[in-house]
Amino acid sequence: MNAGEVKALLETSIANCEVLAEGEGCNFQIRVVSSEFEGLSTVKRQQLVYSHLQEAIASGVIHAVTMKTYTPDQISKL
Repeated sequence: MNAGEVKALLETSIANCEVLAEGEGCNFQIRVVSSEFEGLSTVKRQQLVYSHLQEAIASGVIHAVTMKTYTPDQISKL
């Protein structure tokens, strides 16, 4: 799996989502912006993202993911 595939997977799985993915092999860094994160804690946001990556993680295609999650409002203030 490459960074483009991780980006495509998440953007098609999470509504109103914009993903920046970097990395290679089985280690990725991702930034996910979605209105779906409104009202969710950081842990709940990460669980939501991981739920869509679970199959690739379980198979070993993805070994490590570092992520930052934001709402559109939060990202506009950075």
